[in-house]
Formats: sequence, C-alpha cells, structure tokens
Amino acid sequence: MQPDATHLMKQIDLTLPLVGLYDAPDPAPFAPLVAPKEGRWACAYGFFQSWLDGKTLRLTKENFGCGGAGRALCGVETRARGDFLDFLVGEEGLKASTELMGKWIDDSPPYRQEHPNLLIGSLRPGEYGHLRTVTFFVNPDQLSALAIGAQFHAAPEDPPPVIAPFGSGCMQLIAAFRDLHAAQAVIGATDLAMRVYLPPNILAFTVTKPMFERLCSLREESFLHKPFLTKLRKARGMLA
Repeated sequence: MQPDATHLMKQIDLTLPLVGLYDAPDPAPFAPLVAPKEGRWACAYGFFQSWLDGKTLRLTKENFGCGGAGRALCGVETRARGDFLDFLVGEEGLKASTELMGKWIDDSPPYRQEHPNLLIGSLRPGEYGHLRTVTFFVNPDQLSALAIGAQFHAAPEDPPPVIAPFGSGCMQLIAAFRDLHAAQAVIGATDLAMRVYLPPNILAFTVTKPMFERLCSLREESFLHKPFLTKLRKARGMLA
C-alpha cells in the first residue's frame, strides 16, 4: 500500500506534485499519457510541465527520446563507445579525460527494465507494486528538510542515505541507485543539459521506495515539528 506523503509535504511547504517512476506491463492505468515524437530527440525533463499537469511520460526501448535516456533507462546503446566518449569529453567537457569517462561508464550500468513500459508522472496508488522511485521537486529549504529526514532512521553502518552522483538528469531518477531495495536518496537535476526545463531554484530529490516509506512515517517526534524547522518556516513567511 502506498504511504501517505500529505503530512510530510505540508510540514515542508511542498506544493509541487510528487513524481513516480514506474516499470509496468500495462500503460493504461497511467493515462493520460504523453510520449516523445517517434524519431525525434526529446529530453525526459522536457515533459516536466506535463508531470505538473497530471500527465505521465511513457518511454519504451523503441521510443525513449534521447540517447542518454535510451542507455540509462532502457539499456539501449545508441552510439559507438568512442563516439559517446568524444561527445561527453570532447564536446561537453564533463570529465578530465576519455579514460576517466570510460571508467565511469563501465561503473555505471543502466537500469534493467522488467516490463515494456517505463512511466514517469503522477503517483498512482493502485500501481504501487510497479513503483521504483519517487521524486520530490524542491527548493533549497525543502531539500535540506528532506536530506535531514533521510538521515532520521539511518545508522552509521547503513549505505549512505543521501548521495549526489554524477550522471544525466534521467539517470539520476533511477539508474544512479545501486540497490533499489536500500533506503536511499539521490540529489538530482544537477545535469546542466536538462536544467533548462526546470525553474532555477528547483532541484530533484529522488528516493527509493524504502526511503519514501521512511520519510512518510515522520511524525511529531521528528524535526518536522521542532524549533529548527519552525524558525526556518517563519523566516520564510510560511508561518505567522
């Protein structure tokens, strides 16, 4: 059963809808659907406004929009390794050398689809079994609160609760996680290529299902109702 994020969102003054990434056999429950125009380049984040409007982006191995999403989300290689390295290093200057970039590529496997459809959009409680990650689109104050929330149940021996890995914006939605069964969050939307589609003060905080459940369980005993956050909300004019 999908946990209720209403209390959490209220306490951090989050009004932007949460966005889920689903791996599902049937796209029908996610309607209304949008998709890249076949044969045309399109960034997944180019559908950000569609997500806010309650629409769901459907991606498949046959229609994924851009090469980055094809590789990171669908496991489809769209260019030769050498060409890919030349683009990332020579054209875009994202690593100090092609050797370093090659090592990063080898250490960054794509997400492996279980079903034909990857669907990105509004949360669908009835499809919780197919949900893989949840993304909060947040300002810096909200990011701070969620980062603290991610630490609330974490022990020192646990995997890092919050990471900020290098990668494309769509990769940070799921492929950046090594283990989707671990309670973990990614600070995302740090890819310069996709930031044009977001407001300048918005970043992504993407969480696995276990982390989503932890965040939604935060109640009165947590920092959500303590002086640090209360003072911050008052300073921002969110509380009288």
